[in-house]
Amino acid sequence: MTSVGIVGAGVMGAGIAQVALEADWEVVLNDVDLDALDRAAARVRDGLARRAARLDLDADSIDAWVDGRMAGLRHAHLLDGLATEATLIVEAAAEDLELKRTIFRALDAEAGPDIVLATNTSALSISAIAEAAALHPERVLGMHFFNPVPLMALVEIVPGAATTSGVTGRAEEIVREWGKTAVRSADRPGFIVNRVNRPYTIEALRLLEEGAASVAAIDAAMREGGFPMGPFELMDLAGLDVNLAAARGVWEGLGRPDRLRPSPVQERLVAAGRLGRKSGGGFYRYDEGRRGQVDPEFSEGPSREMRPDRIRERIEAAVADEARIAIDEGVAGRDDIVLALRLGAAHPDRFLATL
Repeated sequence: MTSVGIVGAGVMGAGIAQVALEADWEVVLNDVDLDALDRAAARVRDGLARRAARLDLDADSIDAWVDGRMAGLRHAHLLDGLATEATLIVEAAAEDLELKRTIFRALDAEAGPDIVLATNTSALSISAIAEAAALHPERVLGMHFFNPVPLMALVEIVPGAATTSGVTGRAEEIVREWGKTAVRSADRPGFIVNRVNRPYTIEALRLLEEGAASVAAIDAAMREGGFPMGPFELMDLAGLDVNLAAARGVWEGLGRPDRLRPSPVQERLVAAGRLGRKSGGGFYRYDEGRRGQVDPEFSEGPSREMRPDRIRERIEAAVADEARIAIDEGVAGRDDIVLALRLGAAHPDRFLATL
């Protein structure tokens, strides 16, 4: 049985583990927190049970299917044990460059040269991480999964400056074997989705700052246009702090272009601890995780709201402009950007056809 090692037993690590187990791979999960390993195992079992329930199996068959795949999950408390057993290792630790470099330095020293080393970073430079793997930087690349991993089809494959084409091709084969869709991105800030889709929230915040439209009107306009969530609903769900960190990372990494400048409204809310659903309030109020009314600070709109079609035009134009800039910079081709936005951000085909 082919095996994958996963460093980090958080939500992303557990999700990647579940997907690999469903594809009949063996999974060796590593984390310095032993309790995190137990929580991850429980999360994986629960996810497999939900998957099995959709396979039209009877109760006994569901249990057998889940137990059979859970038998392929093992724990490794040390990185050297992980490195000697797996044919692919995916790092899914915290978004901290020095932490990731420390992990890859250790993996590079222990793992054979044929083992592919991948990072699940959503924003950090693959080449900067690979520099720590001084012995074999050519086998390091990005495999950016999207949350929730079992449900999201997209994986961004990101070669670093030293990554060989063979390693990149092998990573793409594995992604397909796991039932996902691979899209290749250049090693640029935000890769494809977090870069090109950044104006979806930034332009919405600009409309709010200008007094052109309210939170509720902007969200409603985008939902009416076929987007699954409005920009403010999306920020609250992901966490305003997470969204802001991504916005800052892309903005800084691209040289602080004014078009992607993070919003002072979002900066203020994060500083005040208003992080969205997880803190009980952001742009909306939440009760036990359920979204309620718009926060009173944002409940009153301008005397004359911008029309819904004009709201959509502003936000869609900003995303489309960023897509064209990314294409010109060689981040990815148009078809890959369209596919990534469809699978990674659920943008409607109506809009994607305009890119």
